[in-house]
Amino acid sequence: MNDSMSIPHLIMNASLVVQLVMLLLLAASVASWVVIFQRSFALSRARKAQKAFDERFWSGVDLNELYRDVPENYEAQGSEHVFRAGFREFNRLMPKTRSSEAVLDGVQRSQRVALSREEDNLNDKLTLLATVASASPYIGLFGTVWGIMGSFQSLSMAQQATLSTVAPWIAEALVATAMGLFAAIPAVIFYNRLSSIASRLLGEYEDFAEEFHSILHRNLQGRGGNPAA
Repeated sequence: MNDSMSIPHLIMNASLVVQLVMLLLLAASVASWVVIFQRSFALSRARKAQKAFDERFWSGVDLNELYRDVPENYEAQGSEHVFRAGFREFNRLMPKTRSSEAVLDGVQRSQRVALSREEDNLNDKLTLLATVASASPYIGLFGTVWGIMGSFQSLSMAQQATLSTVAPWIAEALVATAMGLFAAIPAVIFYNRLSSIASRLLGEYEDFAEEFHSILHRNLQGRGGNPAA
């Protein structure tokens, strides 16, 4: 490959519009990789935290002890967040009402709010990957079409059109398409992978919420529906 057909030479000699398209695609690719690494680490931590809490919760530990035994300024996540939200509401409502149904409804509402926040945390910034994955090929195609239009305009003014004359113009236009795919393919792969992990974790949180709600329901039924018992 001679210097005129090298990738850096094609990029440097492309038209301004094509260069701006390439710059935009490069920025999108960098941003998507930042999100990929950030969300991969965050979801990995979430999975470890979920496993650790599940082991402790189902070990038979007293729920009051589990609720109180947390460091100061501790930010719970995952099932632990759902547990703390539900148990806090349970303890708040128990002295105020004799209705088991009212207590359980309050716990369920608190758990739904906690689940909604956890869903937002799990899916944080994944929309950027989806946007890069869907938009990058079209942005690259726009750069290609613009470059080919410029090449035909230049050819119309040339005395003689040969393959050696056309090739650099077509090649620099196709670089934009290649960069669009370079940005889109990793974004598609990791969006699907990270979304799948987030969905599985959210499903585990929802399952825990149902199980915890059942535990509280059995606890209240064991007291004959009387929270003061």
